[in-house]
Amino acid sequence: MADCIFCKIAEGGIPSKKIYEDDEMTAFYDAFPQAPVHFLVIPRKHIRNIMEIDAENSPLLGRLLVKAQELSKELGCEEKGARFVVNCKEHGGQTVDHLHIHVLGGRPLGWPPG
Repeated sequence: MADCIFCKIAEGGIPSKKIYEDDEMTAFYDAFPQAPVHFLVIPRKHIRNIMEIDAENSPLLGRLLVKAQELSKELGCEEKGARFVVNCKEHGGQTVDHLHIHVLGGRPLGWPPG
């Protein structure tokens, strides 16, 4: 999608601190980290939010989660854990209309989140 900031990041049109990319997904550090480890994993395919996941693209969601888990381990979160977050639409706190998984770790995270 031409006006989507995450599509532009995935395509290399907007600089980011990428930690992984392949034909299906890109992972990069959050521009405004909320924890010592805070990165996002996004599909290259523009999917607005998790409510748009259907049977056709559900395997992609699984691959995004597996990569998020692998990267969290590589970044030191395996022993103490991390939070995996998918915000959805306005009430869910989604601020960019492109499906993304936040991974936060490296410190204790409270609940509820605010």
